[in-house]
Amino acid sequence: MKRGTAGTLESNDAMIMVKESDGLKITITSIVYDFFHEQIENVIRETLKEEGLTNVEVICNDKGALDYTIKARLLTAISRMEEEK
Repeated sequence: MKRGTAGTLESNDAMIMVKESDGLKITITSIVYDFFHEQIENVIRETLKEEGLTNVEVICNDKGALDYTIKARLLTAISRMEEEK
């Protein structure tokens, strides 16, 4: 199974893992979950839509990252997944 990861568990960052799946699955763990889980999920969904991906599982462990950091980590994880043989 192909998978890719990117990021760290440092403050203001996010660790994102992407792997092949039968459908779209998104799991979010965040220190600011109660306030921003919808925004984090929207960033992930929009990025996946832009990349044309529908059959992946995304696991996001957020430590207070801003939207552009989440998107960059997700794009890097996707790239690493696609590079895996």
